[in-house]
Amino acid sequence: MAVEESLASISNDLVYSAMAVYTAALGAFALDLAGRGAAARPTGTAPAEQSAVRSVAQRVSVPVAAGAAEADGPVVARAGENPAGENPAGGSHAGRGRWANAGGIAVSLTWLAFLLHLAAVTARGLSAGRAPWGNMYEFSTAGAVVVVGVFLVVLRTRDIRYLGTFVVGPVLLTLGLAITVLYTPSAQLVPALQSFWLVIHVSVAFIASALFTLGFSTSVLQLVQQRREESRAAGTIPRRGRFMDALPAAADLERSAYRLHVVAFPLWTFTVIAGAIWAEHAWGRYWNWDPKEVWSFVIWVVYAGYLHARSTRGWDGRRAAWFAIAGYGCVLFNFLVVNIFFVGFHSYSGV
Repeated sequence: MAVEESLASISNDLVYSAMAVYTAALGAFALDLAGRGAAARPTGTAPAEQSAVRSVAQRVSVPVAAGAAEADGPVVARAGENPAGENPAGGSHAGRGRWANAGGIAVSLTWLAFLLHLAAVTARGLSAGRAPWGNMYEFSTAGAVVVVGVFLVVLRTRDIRYLGTFVVGPVLLTLGLAITVLYTPSAQLVPALQSFWLVIHVSVAFIASALFTLGFSTSVLQLVQQRREESRAAGTIPRRGRFMDALPAAADLERSAYRLHVVAFPLWTFTVIAGAIWAEHAWGRYWNWDPKEVWSFVIWVVYAGYLHARSTRGWDGRRAAWFAIAGYGCVLFNFLVVNIFFVGFHSYSGV
């Protein structure tokens, strides 16, 4: 018993440590965004002029002969190539000045916070001798670490540091809510939850929810970017949110959000199916019209509608973004309202 209590205490200390490092990472990501905006808009150049220059530059492709490197005069890069010192997602490093390294520092801090966070979740599980997601507190902390983990995995293949603020910020809020409002002492599960389906069902739900979170953040940025692009097209120079000048275009953000949802949706489908199978094992029925079951299905329906409208009805741009945001609103309602205030078979677990 003393060992279990000690591990639970260590877990709590690790959560606080992770929150401290996440806070530093959030500040570094904010500086990185500020630096991107400063680099994307050189002094004295209007955004519309920059857009025109970039558009022309992207269409320019100068064939380079084998001996061009020895020829006199400058060499123009081909379209899509990255000149020395340029950062594809955030302008030139030179233009970003003292903020040039903020993105790298933010990612390093996020990795450190993630490892502390993962250690906290692991210690919590060891203290209870089970999977660490048997109540709302554990579900919140474990779910948050999966969100960060998915973000870091995607970051290995694509430069999505611009999403860092919009990932680390919500994770910090989730951990704060878990520590101050949802905290539950480490304890054993009720008999209905003592099943291998706990690991299968909830772990897949974590990954799907993490991808939905990234898709939501990308959709929000898409709407902001689209509004800025429309303002420029109307001849109005946006005065706020200069960091958006260095982010991908609205159409690119929309495609990224769609891809994230395409991966998340089948995982959520499996979550619903696995939950039904587990319900039959635990309660003798595949479907009980429990509030959690109903809202999990509502989430499935909304995202199914989004993907169908996006792929077959030609819904893209603003309509697609709002559809995706509505789906994430259902995810948040399921997590923050159904889990806490609705009475049902899942009330004791928070999962």
